[in-house]
Amino acid sequence: MSVLVSEEAFQAADELCAFEAANEDVGAIASFSGLVRGEAGAVTSLVLESYGGFTERWIEGLEGQAVERYNLLAVRIRHRVGAMGPGDTIVFVAASAPHRREALDAVDFLMDHLKSAAPFWKKEIGAAGERWIEPTAADVAARKRWEV
Repeated sequence: MSVLVSEEAFQAADELCAFEAANEDVGAIASFSGLVRGEAGAVTSLVLESYGGFTERWIEGLEGQAVERYNLLAVRIRHRVGAMGPGDTIVFVAASAPHRREALDAVDFLMDHLKSAAPFWKKEIGAAGERWIEPTAADVAARKRWEV
């Protein structure tokens, strides 16, 4: 299991290749890569802030829930903080499991929680100025569907 939150830029393709190489004897691997949207030039920068250590521990707790819930063999969560531009990778999540459905559901579960509940503070900067971003009602609804 692996969680990394850092300012360092990364390529999702490299993350996936490394994850696949470390998980050769599994039934399925699913992944998701999230990028900074440019929205036709409206966003020039996205700034993510986190609370050192606390954010990582929160994500590790989420990872543990996913492992138990979906019988995962391995998980990789990489999340950027700091300033990023359109097209930069913000987040990469991968899960391996004995079967396809478990891996796919786990990645969906993890992303719904990262998007709407993880302790990150997000600010968009663009032609219209700066604005803090809050989870949308759709983001919150997506996360709530996982409640048992």
